[in-house]
This record gives sequence, C-alpha cells and structure tokens, in this order.
Amino acid sequence: MVSTTLQNARLDRRARVTRIEPAIHLVADNTPSKAAFENIAIIGLGYVGLPLAVRLAGKFERVQGLDISTRRVDEIRRGFDASNEVDEVLLRHCGLRASTHGAEIADASFYIVTVPTPINDARQPDLTPLISACQTVGQHLKKGDVVVFESTVYPGATEEICAPILEDLSGLKMGDGFGLAYSPERINPGDKVNTVTNVVKVISGDSEATLNRVRAVYETVIDAGLHAAPTIKVAEASKVLENTQRDINIALMNEMSMICDKIGVNTHDVIEAAATKWNFVRMTPGLVGGHCIGVDPYYLATLAEKVGHTPQLIMAGRRTNEAMVRHTADAALRFLLKQGGAIAGKRVAICGVTFKEDVPDMRNSKALDLITMLRGYGIEMLVHDPHCDQDEAEAYGLTLCDTEELANLDLMILTTAHREYLNDRTFLSRIRDGGVLMDVKGVHRKSDRSDTLTYWSL
Repeated sequence: MVSTTLQNARLDRRARVTRIEPAIHLVADNTPSKAAFENIAIIGLGYVGLPLAVRLAGKFERVQGLDISTRRVDEIRRGFDASNEVDEVLLRHCGLRASTHGAEIADASFYIVTVPTPINDARQPDLTPLISACQTVGQHLKKGDVVVFESTVYPGATEEICAPILEDLSGLKMGDGFGLAYSPERINPGDKVNTVTNVVKVISGDSEATLNRVRAVYETVIDAGLHAAPTIKVAEASKVLENTQRDINIALMNEMSMICDKIGVNTHDVIEAAATKWNFVRMTPGLVGGHCIGVDPYYLATLAEKVGHTPQLIMAGRRTNEAMVRHTADAALRFLLKQGGAIAGKRVAICGVTFKEDVPDMRNSKALDLITMLRGYGIEMLVHDPHCDQDEAEAYGLTLCDTEELANLDLMILTTAHREYLNDRTFLSRIRDGGVLMDVKGVHRKSDRSDTLTYWSL
C-alpha cells in the first residue's frame, strides 16, 4: 500500500522543479571561502549531522546544532560522541554550539537538515522526523535563507512535502523567498577511512543562485569535490539507488548462501573463487539491518507503486534479506536438536546486537529479531556486545552479560563481527568441545578449533 503522506503530497510542485544546466560535475575551488558570512544551523546531531557540524564549525564562526534529545545534546556539550563518529578532542575544541531549543537557530541563514527517515511497522516511509524538522525551520525562515536536506527520501519529497511546509510556516515562497537544496548524506557508520570530508558530495538546488551558495558552504569541508546534479529529484533518486543497489547485491549473496548450505559448500570459498574475475562485484552474505540499506529500498518501492510501477527486483531483494533471520534461527534450532536432549536449558550466546561491527547503534538490528525468534524455546540465552550501551539494551528488553559469563556454550551465534571478537584468540574457547559456532559473516572460518567445533556460516 502506498504511503498516505505520499498520496497527499502536493504533486503540483513538480512544475516548479528547476533544471540546472549545464550540470557541474567535480568541483574543486581553492579560493577563500565565498560563504564566510553564512550563519549555519544543523538540525539533527546524529551520526550524519554531528560529523558535518563539527567540520563546518572549524570553518565558520557561527554554527548551531539542534537535536530533540536532551541526552544527546548534553553528551556533545561535554565533548562526548556516543556514536563514535567524531574525535572527542576535535568535538571539544571545534566551537560547535548544541541545543534542544528551536529558538537557537532563529538567526541562521543556512539550514542543513540531517534527521533520520525511518520506516514504520508496515515498512512504509515514516516522514515524521523530517516533517517536524521542517516545521521547526519554517518558524524561523527568513527571506534569502537557504535550506538543504540531507535526509534520505524518495524522489520528489523535498519539493512536494518539505517545501510546502516551509512556505506555509514562513509565508515565503521557494525560489523568490528562500532557496531549497538537496545533498544526500553518504556517511558509512564506523568507517574511519571513507568520511564526510573525503567522499564526493552530490549537491542540487532549486536555482543556480541556490546551488552556488550550497557549493560555497560544502566546498570548505569536502576535500573530495562536489558533483552538481541537474535537479533536486535527480539527487534524491541517486541516494536511494546507491543503497538499493547494495541491498540487492547482498540479497544475491544471501540467496547463494542458502543454496550453498543445501549442497554443503562454503559460500565464502565460492566468493573467493569468483572474485578472481576482474568484473566480479565482491559482496558477502549477512543480516541486513540498520537505518540505511534495509530501509531505503522501501522508499524507492513506495514511489514506484505511486507512479504505477511494480518494483519486482527491489522487493525480491528485500524479501530475501528479511528471510535471513528466519534462516539463521532455523539453522540454530537444527544444531541444538542434533546435540541431543531437550532444547530447553541449552546455553546459547548471541554475540553482537548492534546492526554493524564496531558501532554502538542497535536500530533495526536483525540480531534483535533473531533473539525474539529463539526466546520461546526455553533456551538459556546470553547476550553480549562490547559496543552496546547497557541502558539502550535495556530499552530493547535485553540484559547484556559480562564476557566471563560466556563459558561452556552449546552454541554461539556471532552475529556482528566486532573487532573484540576477532582479536581475542581465546574467544572461541568459550564454546564447549562438540559445540557449534554459527559465524554469520564467516570471519572465523579458518579457525584452529575446526576439529572440536561444528562450524556454520552464511
């Protein structure tokens, strides 16, 4: 079913899309900043907004961060980033101001919106955080201001949903009254190599004048250069395509892993062999969680349905990736049955409940779904994660165990390949002889305990 928000969008805004000709591709400008006068506000200080805000604060005198979470703002003011995306020394000394009060952004001339865009329980786009951010900005928008959206949306949402809210609350019109722009975020959580500064940034705007101001701000912090898309809708579409492509590629490997499981072949051995061909795209199977790869395809699929296209490949990839949790849970139950005796009382450890290795974020983690599936069998369940905050875990109904409690395990499911699980040579000794290691990502497939354990991976 198509999102109600999308159905009610002001589709007449399509006629107002301005095409920037010619497209400006890689932009590098070493001249002094043409944007020094800008008073910048970042709305949303999560793993996307904070790194950008910190970099901009190092270039501009006036950078104000805004977030609805009092806890998050307090952490930032103390110089602490719970997402581990920003160096604490840099955070303390960059000059960024952070607040939960919308009035603090009233003097801004350049707004950047980086709030999350999740899906709801029906796997439809949930634009509630984005709409709320638009309402906050719209109350303070002044003639001549520019608003840039970095949040992932379906193509058309910036002009059809965000712009009308800004117009209604400010009394201004897009174009004549304020500039509208879209520049999709490309943050890879936990990646210390491909960061906000050294990944090419796509920019777009409602006019050449808006685009020039956007370029002038971003070129101060983006070392890799800028790519100007010809329209806002093109930039929006490029973002959902990036993540949908990755989701589909992973789905292919996940389906291959299920086939390999049936014929007794290790998927990673197959991938290694296939990767010797120059044009093979190397991906690995896994549980696809988090707030990007497993979410953004639904945004594209929703739009496809709205315009009368059935997104067969996109949704096939989603179904395959969503099925991997059940596939993993079923494999675990089969192994426990083979050990003999009742499943109830078996000691099973789930190691890694964040959605990705070496990050603290639990949102949309598939390990949580796996735990839910296994809980009803009377298993003695131990949950461990060195990167997860205990308070956050408790919010999901979990109690994390200490490392010392991981002993004499009948079965361990290594769901997230944190570095602690890779570097500790004694880690696998926590599984009893004859026990099972379910190594979801295949990181321990060459372990020296192969003779004393039953090994499984996707």
